[in-house]
Amino acid sequence: MKPLLLKVPKGLQKSFSIRQDVVLYFYDRWHYHPELELIHIEQGSGTQFVGDNIRNFRSGDLLLIGPNLPHYWRCDEKYFQRESQLYAQATVVHFSEEIFGKSFLALPENKAIHELLTNSRRGLKISGGGTQEVKALLKDLLNQKSGNTVISLLRILESLAQCAGVEMLSELPFQEEFDPYDTDRINHIYQYSIRNFQKKISIEEISEVASISPNSFCRYFKSRSRKTYSQFLLELRIGHACKLLAETNLSVAQVCYESGFNNFANFNKYFKIYTGKSPLLYQKEFRKMPVSTNRPSSLNPVP
Repeated sequence: MKPLLLKVPKGLQKSFSIRQDVVLYFYDRWHYHPELELIHIEQGSGTQFVGDNIRNFRSGDLLLIGPNLPHYWRCDEKYFQRESQLYAQATVVHFSEEIFGKSFLALPENKAIHELLTNSRRGLKISGGGTQEVKALLKDLLNQKSGNTVISLLRILESLAQCAGVEMLSELPFQEEFDPYDTDRINHIYQYSIRNFQKKISIEEISEVASISPNSFCRYFKSRSRKTYSQFLLELRIGHACKLLAETNLSVAQVCYESGFNNFANFNKYFKIYTGKSPLLYQKEFRKMPVSTNRPSSLNPVP
């Protein structure tokens, strides 16, 4: 993909930035930046794109995104409805790989942190034991008014490196140079697909959205996303099915058709390929999750 280069501002005499976003929905553009990004999603749900990985996100998720790794959080459609009382909230830290210096990271005592930062080039989802400590340290750093904040950040990275569950997201790091002029086309493809994956989308239809011929579109999309458009759509549909099975009382058959499948046998087949279990078994492992409808009195603007 060809994402948008995002300029990340830092305060005067600051070596990194930390902020808390309270917004109607997250910044919904496929983008990247040279800084690493540590994000704690405190409130929100939707579809997450990190490199070539597509999955759902929800409140409580903790991720470390490496430098120049494209990413994109698209909130569920309910967040975009005019009458919605929902909001999204996240604490976000941006920092450079060079903040500590190569010599410092090369010290044997910092081996775990060095490996963490190296692996972040594929995007990391952090879970399991230790994450609550990281989230508490992030909150402390957000509110820190004095003292050495770089040491506080180092303490967070050390805690991250000790967390029990670290999952790499993207199959391979992104090494290519990005063309900023290609950004709008990719975002049009993404946004149209997310809005319409529950119905059939032909190559002719999506190539018209991209303003290129069908043959050119197939080559274009695969060269940038490392997957075919049909595979991309399939992953969107399976991800949506997982969300419905986990969070609603719909039957498996209803979930099948609500997710854009028109063949129940194919739905079962592909769901098992992608998740390793049948839709019915997946549904049994989850319970309906409560959704917060509280909305803060004021919202910060989308950065």
